[in-house]
Amino acid sequence: MILSLLAALPFAGAARADIPTAGRLVEHPDMASAHAATRNVTVWLPPGYDASQARYPVLYMHDGQNLFDASKAAFGEWGVDEHLARLAQTGQVRLPIVVGVWNTPLRLREYVPADLIAALPVEVRDSLLTLYGGAPLSDGYLRFLEELKPKIDATYRTLPGRDDTLIAGSSMGGLISLYAMMKHPQVFGSAGCLSTHWPLRLERLEGDALERWRETVVDAWSRVIAAGLPDPATHRLYFDRGDETLDQFYAFFQSRIDTVVRAAGWGPERFRTLVFPGAEHNEKSWNSRLDAPLTFLLPPS
Repeated sequence: MILSLLAALPFAGAARADIPTAGRLVEHPDMASAHAATRNVTVWLPPGYDASQARYPVLYMHDGQNLFDASKAAFGEWGVDEHLARLAQTGQVRLPIVVGVWNTPLRLREYVPADLIAALPVEVRDSLLTLYGGAPLSDGYLRFLEELKPKIDATYRTLPGRDDTLIAGSSMGGLISLYAMMKHPQVFGSAGCLSTHWPLRLERLEGDALERWRETVVDAWSRVIAAGLPDPATHRLYFDRGDETLDQFYAFFQSRIDTVVRAAGWGPERFRTLVFPGAEHNEKSWNSRLDAPLTFLLPPS
């Protein structure tokens, strides 16, 4: 009871960050959890937030240090604030509050879906756990997001319902976004998954070994996703990929996963999967095509 009451309290120690080109940022440093590693959270409040009493949908995004501020983004910035402000000016999206949840050194283990690892054959599972440095921590990370959401809703003027709560990320962040919507369909009504890292590993795999790995992993993915997808009548799902650098390995997996999703009854109004020729696996590429997921996941009312 005490924990649930604490979870509903507004943040303490929030600090205004550098003013972005549109809207404003609020930093919540060192957010602790009993279920996941301590991390920073950056909240973007859209233009007009301070001058109105309007309530806003909320977009939760992973790798939060890479979303808004190039000075904090070691690999480049997504420009989420600029994209949303521009799209809203032309009426292409509903403006959300964006919650950027920073990653930690445990990123791989926090973002790899535990249900998938459990579905893999033992020898494949063991090789992944060795590569990732231990068992998945994704269920604990989702518990952290469960703790975070009521704090966000208590601190900011949000629309807290499922239809107004979205989650998105890239690469491993794409995996955990899909997993979050599958595990908590009553919380997250939409998931955006850019350059989703379906293969889980690629190093030292070639020829027959690569073929066996691909078939084993995509079969496990297919079973987990078929069993866990929420109702397409009430949810939205977005996938995309490029075809350069790491993204060149995704076509085999994505085409199979797309088939699973469509077989579960997801039509074009609720499911979109796109290919961007020439796009690479990096923040610059995700920035360049961010309009596509934002306009699909946040259509104007």
